[in-house]
Amino acid sequence: MSRMEQRRTAQRRPAPKGKGTTRKPGGRKPRAGLLDRMIAVVPVSEATLRRVFGWGFTIAIGGTAIGVATFFGVPGMIGTAIAEGMGRAGLRVEQVEVTGLKRMDRMAVYSVALDQRSRAMALVDLDEVRERLMRYGWIADARVSRRLPDTIVIDVVERVPAAVWQNNGQLMLIDEGGTLLEPVRADAVPNLPLLVGEGANAQTPAYERLIDAAPALKPMVRAATWVGDRRWDLQFVSGETLMLPAGEAEGQAALVKFAELDGRDRLLGGPYVRFDLRIPKNLVMRKASGLERTTSIDPNAKVQAEADKSLPRDAE
Repeated sequence: MSRMEQRRTAQRRPAPKGKGTTRKPGGRKPRAGLLDRMIAVVPVSEATLRRVFGWGFTIAIGGTAIGVATFFGVPGMIGTAIAEGMGRAGLRVEQVEVTGLKRMDRMAVYSVALDQRSRAMALVDLDEVRERLMRYGWIADARVSRRLPDTIVIDVVERVPAAVWQNNGQLMLIDEGGTLLEPVRADAVPNLPLLVGEGANAQTPAYERLIDAAPALKPMVRAATWVGDRRWDLQFVSGETLMLPAGEAEGQAALVKFAELDGRDRLLGGPYVRFDLRIPKNLVMRKASGLERTTSIDPNAKVQAEADKSLPRDAE
């Protein structure tokens, strides 16, 4: 009997440590995921980062799908369907941001940007939008880009008006290169040089060089008429007309000389209505009555006698 009790006693062993015990909840913290660890170190809100990662995933999947479809020659309608799906997911044109405009009608730019077969961002043809914008005279250059998820950005370089061109009774605002910008109403002409005649719009730089040669006369000029595609007639605010010779250098020299004479003799605002400097070294002055006076402007010659006579017909 005692042996049986000893065997039973020997078979009982103490339980190992740690086994049979209940683990307390919350004893070990779960490890943070990769996205959570990235969010923790970036100085923006968690909601913003998760939204960015969500869009990035959508764009990556959509781009991959379109690329695979293109590689295997899948019909274009499937690629379009994928792009439309991305649009329904949020990649859709909702805003147009325009910078650089000062004078052109902003609604015209919006109209071009939004005139699309589809508003899905992936289907907006940026090159076509730019090409259509470049048809407007006001726009010298344009850059069109996407800003995901929903904005088309248009940066415009606008032309600067330099003069008003009058031809065949029509008034047009033009830039320094003669590009037509927009029509001008007769009762709303801006304070810019008025260039008159066929082809005068292309002569804007030449006119600026001409008038810069005699800056004292610039505020006195009301209009400049381009005659025979080779020379200028200037109309002054006081009503007189000055006929200049052909040739850019010759015209500038004649205008400088006239400015000197006007500064000395007060020609503008006097009895004469027309001054003709087309003949070298001669100034022909005509009164409203038709009588004219010819004066030598050669610094080496004496003033010649004047003879009243009718002005010969202008040989352009």
